Amino acid sequence: MAGKTCIVDWKTITEFVTEVFIKYGVPEEDARICTDVLLEADRRGIESHGVNRLKPIYLDRIKAGIQNPVTNFEIIKEGPTTAVVDGHLGMGQVIGYKAMKMAIEKAKSYGMGMVAVRNSTHYGIAGYYVTMAVNEGCIGISGTNARPSIAPTFGVDNMLGTNPLTFGFPTDEEFPFVLDCATSITQRGKIEYFARIGKETPAGMVIGRDGKPKTDSEQILKDLSSGNAALAPLGGIGEELGGYKGYGYATVVEILSAALQQGSYLQALSGVAEDGGKKPMPLGHFFIAIDPEAFLGLDTFKKVTSNILRDLRNSTKAPGHDRIYTAGEKEYLVWLERKDSGVPINESVQRELKQLRDELGLDRFRFPF
Repeated sequence: MAGKTCIVDWKTITEFVTEVFIKYGVPEEDARICTDVLLEADRRGIESHGVNRLKPIYLDRIKAGIQNPVTNFEIIKEGPTTAVVDGHLGMGQVIGYKAMKMAIEKAKSYGMGMVAVRNSTHYGIAGYYVTMAVNEGCIGISGTNARPSIAPTFGVDNMLGTNPLTFGFPTDEEFPFVLDCATSITQRGKIEYFARIGKETPAGMVIGRDGKPKTDSEQILKDLSSGNAALAPLGGIGEELGGYKGYGYATVVEILSAALQQGSYLQALSGVAEDGGKKPMPLGHFFIAIDPEAFLGLDTFKKVTSNILRDLRNSTKAPGHDRIYTAGEKEYLVWLERKDSGVPINESVQRELKQLRDELGLDRFRFPF
């Protein structure tokens, strides 16, 4: 069962997570970036990538020695509009932040900028980085490969990562258009969340090697790691509902995350060594920023984009539905609900936070649980 959820105010959780990162060897400035990326997921209601991932995805990997708390952001090659960066297995959030910042600066100077990254680690929600571009009046695009979990159409091996292809567009509304979603029906993080709250994974999202759907969330996580299960691409397994489209887009992200920067790909990102132990997952990312001023101007772009979005929302609703949403709207509405209260923490994460507080001597923090 999910258990009781408690709300922790933003100031407390921000300061606590930052202090924890620092205690684990992350420099203070970098720790603030990591915290901001992590909590941005909770601000948008994306709990699968929020504070519940602090320990299992970031701290445990630092502790295991497969991720470096101090980030060496090395520029391998750079031109006016492009760059290739090696992250040396540092903090993915820091690498992503600096890489997108570079792309934005290039876009402001030359109209477009792209930065390709190799040897990075999990960088959190891709939507954070495209929103960085939006906040500077640019179009943002980002993608990343990940440990293999999607089977190719007509296959059963978990070969491709969930590989989000993410876009952010500035608008003249209170919120931007941000499309941030995996190229699978669901992502591993969502199943991790289901397992944490004791919920089954809906049938059809995960397929076993026998071709049948799997629903036991905890068992699915084990089977994904052992190769006995795979996520279905967008559209599902096979071609009938267009699964080849999700498979194709996942492959596009894999190529852009590896081929431009000579990075690792597919099953080289499994994170499992030959002896069954953990090994680094050297992920690749790409970041693109486009300045609308290089075309017909930011105001024109915002107006046309927003008119499109408004027309979509104002179109005829299906029976039983009174509202149509556009990408980024629901996340904005979640923020309006949470901005004055805080982040909801489930019982499983409550135990982790209290354990971290006690182990690291952060006694000054008081939680409502």
